[in-house]
Amino acid sequence: MKIKTTNIFERNFNICNKKIVINRGGTRSGKTYNILLLFALWLMTGKIDNSGKIFTSGILHIVRKNSVSLRVSVQRDFEEILHNLGLWNLLKINKTDKTYCFGNRIVEFIGADDEQKLRGVKRDILYCNEANELSYKKEFFQLLIRTKYRVFIDFNPDDVDHWINQELELKRKNIEKDVEVIVSTYKDNPFLSEAEVREIEILQKTDPLYWEIYGKGEYGKLQGLIFENINIIEKIPEEAEFICYGMDFGFTNDPTTFLAIYKYNSELIFDELLYQTQMTNQDLVNFLKSQNIGKNSENIRADSSEPKSIEEIYRAGFNIKPVEKGPDSIMFGINKMKEFKLNITSRSINTIKEFR
Repeated sequence: MKIKTTNIFERNFNICNKKIVINRGGTRSGKTYNILLLFALWLMTGKIDNSGKIFTSGILHIVRKNSVSLRVSVQRDFEEILHNLGLWNLLKINKTDKTYCFGNRIVEFIGADDEQKLRGVKRDILYCNEANELSYKKEFFQLLIRTKYRVFIDFNPDDVDHWINQELELKRKNIEKDVEVIVSTYKDNPFLSEAEVREIEILQKTDPLYWEIYGKGEYGKLQGLIFENINIIEKIPEEAEFICYGMDFGFTNDPTTFLAIYKYNSELIFDELLYQTQMTNQDLVNFLKSQNIGKNSENIRADSSEPKSIEEIYRAGFNIKPVEKGPDSIMFGINKMKEFKLNITSRSINTIKEFR
C-alpha cells in the first residue's frame, strides 16, 4: 500500500516509547490528515509505529467534543482517505455504529457527548481531534485511563493556560517523561497553494499574536478581554434556571454556534453545545434531535440575519425565534451583559475565546 504523506506522518510513526503524543500545530499544517493516514495504515497492517509491534486485533477510537462536529469533520476526512487509497471496499463498515473494520482491527468514531462510551469503553489507541475542546477531568482523563497503548491529540495552541500545556506539556512530560510534543506549521505541508501560504503569512504583519499561534504553532495569550468578570465552572448548579438556547449561524469560515443559557441568582451561565463550520440546516435539525431539545417548548433564540434557516428549523418542529438587532444593539448587549457575573462551563472552550 503506497501512501503519500508528509514529515508529520513520519514523526508520529517514529515515536515508540511514549504514552501520549501531542500534535501542536498552526493552521493548515496537515497534522490531522497525516494522523488519519497513520490510522489507515494501522487498520490495514496493524502497525502504529516503527517498534515492530503488530496489532493482530485492537480498537482505535477517534474522539471529538460532540458527534455532529465529529461526523462533518474528521470522520469525513477519514472516509475520503479510505476512498483515495482504494480501501473502502475491503472494509466492513457500519455507518450506524461509526465503525470501520479490517479483520479484528476496528476504528470507531465517538463523540465525547456519548457519556456511556466515554466512561465505559476500553481501547488500545485513542485520538482526540481538536483536543482543546475537551475538558480535562470529565472527558480527557476518562478517555486516557481506559487507553492501553497510545494517545494522540491535536490542536491549535491558542491559550498558554490550557490544560494540554499545564497538565501534559509542563507537568507530565517532565515528571512521567511519557509525553512527546510534535510542533508543525504550514511549512510542513508541501501541498498548500501559493495563495494559501500567502494568506497565512499575512498574519505576520496584520496580527502578530495570531501569527504566533496559527503561523508558528506556538502558545499565545490573547489579551484585551471585553468581559473581565468571567468565571469558569465545571458544571451547572442544579438550582440554575434555564432561560433559553442561543444560536448563531455560520458555514464556511464562521462556525455555527449553539449555547444553553441559564440564570443563577444574579449571574449568567453559558454552556457550549455546538461550535462547528459546514453545518447545513438539516445538520442542525439532526443535532437538535440528538440533544433531545424539546420540540415546540424549549425556546431557541437565533441570529435574525438568517430568516430562511430559522423558518426551516421552525418547520421541523422547534420553537425557534429571531433576535431582532436594532441600532447599537451589539454595544447595548455587551454593556447589558457586563451587569452580570458571567460563568462559562469548562468544556465551552470556543465560547471562552469568543468572550475575549
